[in-house]
Amino acid sequence: MPEFSFEAVDASGARTRGTESAVNADALARTLEGRGLYLLDATEGAVERPSLFATRQRRDVLEFTRAMAALLPAGLPLARALDSATDLTSDTTRRSLAECRAAVIRGESLAEALAAFPTLFSPLYVGVVRAGERRGEVAVAFAQLAAQLERNEQLRGRLVSALLYPALLAVAGAFAIGVLLVVVLPQFTTLLADAGAALPRSTQLLVAVSALAVRGWPVLVTLGVGGVVTLLWLQRSEAGRGTLARSLLRLPAVGTLRRQVLAARFARLLSGLLGGGAPLYAALGDVIESLDDPVAREEAAAVRARIREGLSLRAALEAGSLFPPVLSQLVGVGEESSRLREFLLKAADLLDERAERAAQRTAALIEPAMIVLFGGVVALIAFSLLQAIYSINAGTFAR
Repeated sequence: MPEFSFEAVDASGARTRGTESAVNADALARTLEGRGLYLLDATEGAVERPSLFATRQRRDVLEFTRAMAALLPAGLPLARALDSATDLTSDTTRRSLAECRAAVIRGESLAEALAAFPTLFSPLYVGVVRAGERRGEVAVAFAQLAAQLERNEQLRGRLVSALLYPALLAVAGAFAIGVLLVVVLPQFTTLLADAGAALPRSTQLLVAVSALAVRGWPVLVTLGVGGVVTLLWLQRSEAGRGTLARSLLRLPAVGTLRRQVLAARFARLLSGLLGGGAPLYAALGDVIESLDDPVAREEAAAVRARIREGLSLRAALEAGSLFPPVLSQLVGVGEESSRLREFLLKAADLLDERAERAAQRTAALIEPAMIVLFGGVVALIAFSLLQAIYSINAGTFAR
């Protein structure tokens, strides 16, 4: 069954993009109508998704964004700035950006040209550029994007540095335990059987686990590969991305962190759109189109629907369950003081800082947790073996 990338609109006018498997475009339209969506455009072939190894592309996009933020304020025409900024990227990215430049020269908007390459430019990135074009401040939009991307890279670098040692510890610990269970313990079991001594229950349990690991390692490998394949499928399908996003929100520490990140993106994007003079209701429509997380899009659509019913933005946010309460509190202050855009930016900065601190705390707690976990497992194995050796010696002395 072919897979279509589509754009649809709901009854409130909010646009939605995604991918869906269907026999043909008519079947896709009927499926979407059953969900309350009306098909606007469908293209056979799934939208290309970022690969798991997109570090080079991320750096290219960051360099491109930095260059655009520096060149546009200098008065360079957009096409000339795109040409100069493209030269700073690698060959693969350079070809995509050259197509973007050609599209701009043909008369397309920059946001439309960038949206044709979702592997490089996320919906949030495109949304910020679109907002900048609408208010005639493309240079400001690229400056905001450069600051945000640099912040993301710094956070990612700190997290990688903090998680590197725990990851190596996990690999080494898992390998050591695997060698003990699959290689060492079977030989030790043979030695115990030849001795003819009665084994303690802890040692019997350990021997049973070792035998299970020896016989079942193909199943464990298959389960691991299946888990990776399932994760890739979840990332590539619209329904799978929604399921994965909801699952992440249910995790104790990860869920809180993700709520803060999504709320910061929502607030920063809405602030930028309001700064361009867009009405709140229309700006929320662009926010829905620009967010790349399915749950965040649904929450933003619900907020927009509540505002259409007459609620304030603060009340609409408080009625939801995704965004942290601090967002609605700061929005309320902004509405009361007629400084909504300013307080949305304050909320975004505050939520980004909280997310960064939470991520660092989580990474700092992983290392001792791994040490305790693997140390406990090794200690249990050693204790069981010592008990078996003691029982053999006790039986020898008794005779």
